[in-house]
Amino acid sequence: MTQARALSILKTGANVFLTGEPGAGKTYTINEYVHYLHEHDIDVAICASTGIAATHIGGMTIHSWSGIGIKTSLDKYALDKIASSEYISKRVNRAKVLIIDEVSMLHANMLDMVDAVCREVRSSSDPFGGLQVIFVGDFFQLPPVVRNTQEAGNDDNQTLFIDDEKPNLFAYQSSAWRRATPIVCYLSEQYRQDDTEFLSILSAIRSDSFNETHLAHIQSRKLVRTDLPKDTPKLFSHNVDVDRVNTGELTKIKADQKTFEMSATGKDILVSILKKGCLSPEILTLKVGASVMFTKNNQKDGFVNGTLGTVEGFAPGTNYPIVKTRTGRKIIVEPMDWALEENGKVKAQISQIPLRLAWAITVHKSQGMSMDAAVMDLSEVFEYGQGYVALSRVRRLSGLHILGWNERTFKVHPDVLVKDEDFHIKSEEAEEAFAKIPAPELQKMQNNFITASGGILKANTEYSLGKKKIDTKDKTLDLWNEGKTIAEIAETRELSEQTIFGHIEDLVTLGKITNTELSRLVTPKLSKSLSKIQAVFKKLDTEKLTPVFENLGGKYSYDDIRIARMLLNK
Repeated sequence: MTQARALSILKTGANVFLTGEPGAGKTYTINEYVHYLHEHDIDVAICASTGIAATHIGGMTIHSWSGIGIKTSLDKYALDKIASSEYISKRVNRAKVLIIDEVSMLHANMLDMVDAVCREVRSSSDPFGGLQVIFVGDFFQLPPVVRNTQEAGNDDNQTLFIDDEKPNLFAYQSSAWRRATPIVCYLSEQYRQDDTEFLSILSAIRSDSFNETHLAHIQSRKLVRTDLPKDTPKLFSHNVDVDRVNTGELTKIKADQKTFEMSATGKDILVSILKKGCLSPEILTLKVGASVMFTKNNQKDGFVNGTLGTVEGFAPGTNYPIVKTRTGRKIIVEPMDWALEENGKVKAQISQIPLRLAWAITVHKSQGMSMDAAVMDLSEVFEYGQGYVALSRVRRLSGLHILGWNERTFKVHPDVLVKDEDFHIKSEEAEEAFAKIPAPELQKMQNNFITASGGILKANTEYSLGKKKIDTKDKTLDLWNEGKTIAEIAETRELSEQTIFGHIEDLVTLGKITNTELSRLVTPKLSKSLSKIQAVFKKLDTEKLTPVFENLGGKYSYDDIRIARMLLNK
């Protein structure tokens, strides 16, 4: 399923499970939807299963948002206490949409508790009290951490939710998930990895078909410690290894050090959550020559979470570090903020230079990052998905430098293997069903959700309060008609090229861009292969991009295949 289709489904107000391989654009799609909700004045609760994931999406942990905190079970007294809290009650009642990111790391038991709190607070027996709930994540990645259920200290006779001896581990095994019946949107395109050979290795791990051929490719990237590439970050399974490497490498540099201390405002408990989830340390010590990694996204200044570089100096006056990235760009790195917001108001905030030492990082903290290269020691991998998460951080096989691995490295959870087949089938069914809905009817469904949520019909809708508005796609169309390229339109509108491509596809479907006009996207190279690509669409009897991409052996980009599909459908 494309990002555009998933976004269209989200806008109807349906409960959704948004999933896909690492690099498929889950976070990007969610950010687009959050922007859409804010544009229409709809309150959304942005949460995640861990503090690190919460900072990636600018939200808070689901544990804090729901008032459950560190509890691993709920009794009637605890549920009533949470529901009677004015702070929690206002927060839960105000929200119309609940987003839970990295849901793979959320225990089924916890999801049931969140559901119970929402139903109690909102006085509704509907799943999650009637909120639109969106689960985001990939169950092939890191699984939940199982805690001792006695930590909560509840009376067993009154317990409503508690782990059994053989607990349902994953969120999709919870009764709350089953009642919510989320539509599965399985994103199928790839925006991180562009190496066909490497993609086949990652796909083999996901499908439990990793064999000697795949292992041979991994072995070709094996190095000994004396031959490690310089200034390439290392991924380890344990914190102790990370601290040892970073401290040791910084000590080797014979230069003056500069120290940057994190500042914070807000309630201690909220500040603590932010600090725990922030990849930048509370006290950051740097020297000229230090290998660093950016920990925040700032497209304008030319870096994202995971961008690598080296400290080249410190700016006069401010002493802010000057970092030269791998692409040669020099950036004066100023402090940035991590905040927890509620209803547009900042409840807690920390500020720090968005950098961390990058000689080493844990696999856990790397989840969500995209890296050009990494050295990995996976010989002590101890849980399903840990090796897969590490390997999928890099964009191509040439960026992988591996020291070792163990038997668990290339394994994913067997239960997830079975469930993933079901997710694929349900996603395809959803895509087929929504493809049959006429555009005006789909728009009406989306508008109805805005109205039912107390929002205001405006920017992205065709009509608002009887006055015609410019659709976001029509803004793209205006720039297209000026003769601008996809890249130029994306830059002008401050959107991604993938989003603009989605607009173009929709405009073609609506007949607003003709076959002749669309042909300007066809490069001389694509022109020679156009009929070949279109023949594969016909042979496979499909409109999906991934089967065609795989059938053609990855020789053509997804964008080229998408253009061929648009021309085929005209």
